[in-house]
Amino acid sequence: MDKNSVYRTNIIGAGEVGSAISVDMDKNGIHETNSLFWDTKGNDILGATALPLYGAFVSEEQCQLFGDISGKKILEIGCGSGQSLQYLGERKASELWGMDISENQIEKTREYLSDHGLSAKLICSPMEEKCGIPEDYFDFVYSIYAIGWTTDLVGTFSRISSYLKKDGIFIFSWSHPIHKCVVAENDMLVFKKCYFDESWYSVTLDESTLTLSDRKLSTYVNALSKAGFVIEEMIEQFDDEIIQSRDDNDDFAKKAKMLPVTFVIKARKL
Repeated sequence: MDKNSVYRTNIIGAGEVGSAISVDMDKNGIHETNSLFWDTKGNDILGATALPLYGAFVSEEQCQLFGDISGKKILEIGCGSGQSLQYLGERKASELWGMDISENQIEKTREYLSDHGLSAKLICSPMEEKCGIPEDYFDFVYSIYAIGWTTDLVGTFSRISSYLKKDGIFIFSWSHPIHKCVVAENDMLVFKKCYFDESWYSVTLDESTLTLSDRKLSTYVNALSKAGFVIEEMIEQFDDEIIQSRDDNDDFAKKAKMLPVTFVIKARKL
């Protein structure tokens, strides 16, 4: 990836990042950078987002997107440290599968599930690539704050569709595109990045580097349509109970009351 001289404000998690550097799109280079990030300091820097939370201020307890999953076969894209698989395994899913680009995350998931009396079939692979996951097999495929790391959104959604049975459900969450553009400044919310800018950028955090692209909401919607999904529900609003539990001086909570910081989509395979 050849870095150029364009620096811009960006947002990772809840914080503003002022040194994001625009980079050329290089699929293999991005995979290498991001797998190393999650193998080393990913969880320490960004933390782990896992069910029952879909992200900041949004929970499965309120949204109830999964419903009864007893006896269902479930696959997680970007299984992280295993907490989401544990959450669904304890709700009587019949099979748990997980994939992640990071070998370290896969091992964390395996150990975490074992400690909780659960097991899953785990595969280390980029989500864009064919990796031995069975097709027309799963009742649910889901992803909690991982889909945005893909280098090929339409290709990833098409691959996820192939994993699902007919009428199978795909649920995913990610940082809301508007949140990625707006920062708090002098008690005001100010646009600091163009919403339509989907170029790739690299950020160094605590001596570790990650590479991302901030896609428009329409990009996700159109990619789902091209992959043969119909959207059944979309969540943008915050959970009242969660946000009320935060400190009155919490700037991130104040922002979340003004604009969405997380979005969740539930789609069905046609």
